[in-house]
Amino acid sequence: MKDAKPDLTAPVDLGSHSKGTGPVRSRRPEYIDFLPPCNHACPAGENIQEWLALSQAGKHYEAWQSLIENNPMPAIHGRVCYHPCEDSCNRNFLDATVSIHAVERFLGDTAIEQGWKPEFEPRPGGKRVLVIGAGPSGLSAAYQLVRLGHEVEIYEAGPLPGGMMHFGIPAYRLPRNILMAEIRRIEEMGVKIKLNYKVEDVLAEKTAGNFDAVFIAVGAHIGKKTAIPAREAGKILDAVSFLRDVELGLAPKIGRRVAIYGGGNTAMDAARTAKRLGAEEALIVYRRDREHMPAHDFEADEALREGVKIHWLRTIKDIDQTTFTVEVMRVENGRPVPTGEFETLEADALILALGQDTDTSFLRAMPGIAFKDDGTVIVGADMMTGHDGIFAGGDMVPSDRTVTVAVGHGKKAARYIDGFLRRRPYSPMPQHPVVGFERLHVWYKTHAPKQEQPHLPDETAAKTFDEIVAGLSETEARYEAQRCLSCGNCFECDGCFGACPEDAIIKLGPGNRYRFNYDLCTGCAVCYEQCPCHAIEMTAEPVAMSYEQLV
Repeated sequence: MKDAKPDLTAPVDLGSHSKGTGPVRSRRPEYIDFLPPCNHACPAGENIQEWLALSQAGKHYEAWQSLIENNPMPAIHGRVCYHPCEDSCNRNFLDATVSIHAVERFLGDTAIEQGWKPEFEPRPGGKRVLVIGAGPSGLSAAYQLVRLGHEVEIYEAGPLPGGMMHFGIPAYRLPRNILMAEIRRIEEMGVKIKLNYKVEDVLAEKTAGNFDAVFIAVGAHIGKKTAIPAREAGKILDAVSFLRDVELGLAPKIGRRVAIYGGGNTAMDAARTAKRLGAEEALIVYRRDREHMPAHDFEADEALREGVKIHWLRTIKDIDQTTFTVEVMRVENGRPVPTGEFETLEADALILALGQDTDTSFLRAMPGIAFKDDGTVIVGADMMTGHDGIFAGGDMVPSDRTVTVAVGHGKKAARYIDGFLRRRPYSPMPQHPVVGFERLHVWYKTHAPKQEQPHLPDETAAKTFDEIVAGLSETEARYEAQRCLSCGNCFECDGCFGACPEDAIIKLGPGNRYRFNYDLCTGCAVCYEQCPCHAIEMTAEPVAMSYEQLV
């Protein structure tokens, strides 16, 4: 006799599984924080998503306090950082990236206007630390060390603090009142800066000042040279010295036509500065094509709009007073290759913008310190050199040379120095996985155009050292912050709460997010599918263990 077919319409007695547990649910939802790609890409380690969330709620003071936990100079960074955070922004897959740097600048400028001060409680039991160099890395380290409870002095060889921010970035990109305002705030926290004081013997200064540790961040202030045959050379300058002299009011006479040799951001700055000094023609000569130039695209775009000319795939072979012989190049596998074709250019002055070196010769006699072939100092993961208690960062160690990277080095070094001095080694927290756009559920796909910053007309910009880019208003900055997708982190949109068919989600009140009632949850994953920022992950149901297995 065949088995009877089951009655599929009859009610099923689930017994103890009637609340959605056991075999009914093989997966369960969990609230998990992921790492937003903007935070992950920031060399200064800013918690960008957090301060954007505060700013979009109109809590600008709180946003600024969050921001400066990692970066003490947001008004500066909002102007000069090349914002790799925006290159990684998931919003770019919808319309355009969030203008993170513009909101950062708004917060920084507002803090200066309102006189906001950092809120912090320095830890007791601090030591004395010497910082050599008042550039971005040294200032960042000093700021963080004071917050950690230490006493800090900075020795700076130059006449003004700021390092290459002061002498390498023109005022039309970074107004000096903004620069000095953020440096002054660091000084007001208790950091002492001694100017015009060049350190020759680090260990002697450490002993004389009773310092317990040293952080060295002398930067890269020496322009690289190149050997160009010259029968009778005209005026030849290096870009670093040129920009420095302009800043000090000692601008050299450069003539009507100026050639700039190089393709980096410094070359763009030198050419644009030459135009502002009255040069009728500023011509950049670069041996590669635009695709392979080290300068950022927007720097080249702005230079071209201001009337700077760029001769791609050219290299200078010979100089005879104001006549330059250049060879035409071609690119093969990313490298410039000579073609044997030559051209002649005329220029009254030549500015070399071929990169910068750092002067680390004063460290050569120190035992334990090792160097790369280019003179940069080798440091460990803790930013310490081979000499105990001597740390280094910024442009003088092998790394990308940007203001933001330098600030990140200063913060990182400060944490390791603090651990070294307190004999409790610093150990960074492990990072959450990065959440990419493919993991988001942006079912609403709201189009919100990016808020662009006002820009001086090109014909006006090239005639003045006034700032060329304006900031956002409060309304514009708040709108731009609201474009953030909050990737990987719950922003309490109530999507999961409203979508759950079992009422298994419990609201915990503003700022406290939600929790799951697993007695009611069936693992249907509707909450997961509705969560726009991927703050919910479906994980395997924990396996119940018997008493025998447990013991």
